[in-house]
Amino acid sequence: MTLVLVDAEGALLGALPPIDVAVPWWQEVADVVAGARSRHRVDVQVLRLLHGDRPNPPGGSVTYLAQTFDAPPAGLTPVEADLSPQPHRAAYAEAGGPAASTAWAIAALAALGTPGAVAVQQRTWNLSAIWRLDAGGAPVAWLKQVPAFFGHEAATLGLVAGVAPGLAPPLLAAGDDGRMLLAHASGEDRYGAGAGFRALVAGDVHPVQAHFVGRVEELLAAGVPDRRDLEPWLRAAAEPYCASIPGLEKVVAALPETLDAVAACGVPDTLMHGDLHPGNVRADGDIRVIMDWGDATVAHPAFDIIRLTGDLPAGEAAPLVAAWAKRWRETAPGSNPERAVELLRPVAALRAAAVYADFLASIERSEWPYHDADVPDALGIAAAAALR
Repeated sequence: MTLVLVDAEGALLGALPPIDVAVPWWQEVADVVAGARSRHRVDVQVLRLLHGDRPNPPGGSVTYLAQTFDAPPAGLTPVEADLSPQPHRAAYAEAGGPAASTAWAIAALAALGTPGAVAVQQRTWNLSAIWRLDAGGAPVAWLKQVPAFFGHEAATLGLVAGVAPGLAPPLLAAGDDGRMLLAHASGEDRYGAGAGFRALVAGDVHPVQAHFVGRVEELLAAGVPDRRDLEPWLRAAAEPYCASIPGLEKVVAALPETLDAVAACGVPDTLMHGDLHPGNVRADGDIRVIMDWGDATVAHPAFDIIRLTGDLPAGEAAPLVAAWAKRWRETAPGSNPERAVELLRPVAALRAAAVYADFLASIERSEWPYHDADVPDALGIAAAAALR
């Protein structure tokens, strides 16, 4: 990775010599910050991706823009970089943005009784910026900052906490420009967890979703996006690719009939997490905290169980879907949850494509490599599911 530096005023300084970092995922910048300190003796705050040498992560050679408040280090290479304003740039990707956000978080934490915290940057990309806040050599809280299109996350955390305290990260403070101070959740993010763990997560989520059945207006009033009217949104994302992806046109043409059949299944819309996979669940023993509620919408709850089980073998996924369906038959007597899931499988992939298309429409061009391939990939999955 190469860091192009700007100074405290945001003026271009030059580029540091490139170094290797171990983590290949471009948005993970803890190693980038640590490498700048250990190899170049300079403290930096990574602002944003400038470019990579491949269409998408992971790996490769990547260049970031970073800010330092130190004296310019020796050995900088003169470079050109476009520092002009961009309408879709997140506040934390601007010069001075990370400094303002970490100062806010440290002050908010001090007001809550924990002074002297130190912010350690962990991640930055078009969907969030994250810092760990340490005090006394241990993590005590997290600063998460999101772009405007995820601005409802703080309110969503409050809604979830009101029904199931501890299921979502406790929100300690919320500020301008998508800033959230979150309580530290111990444990590990459970990427790759098996069916048994996922079954517990499905059971954790259901009481929250059942609570908001019939309370959709409360969700909308809090700013949770409304995604009940799926057809125009999905059609807009898919139609540009219908000529190039075999079977996709058939899926799109069938949307009205499919969605009518889903509605006839009788499973009500409610709060949907939107990206419910094990990596978004932090667990410590029997305690599970579901993270990243920025994708939450008012929508059909089957999308969550499809996401949660989507990469499991069919034989392992089936019992989880059956248990999910049993809970929903109890919540919505007379409904047919199993049929709703089967009808929505190709629609879920269309929905993923529409989400990625929205990201691309809402972020600056240099960040497109994070999502550019996701739209056609998801549409291909939708077409393949319909052809089976």
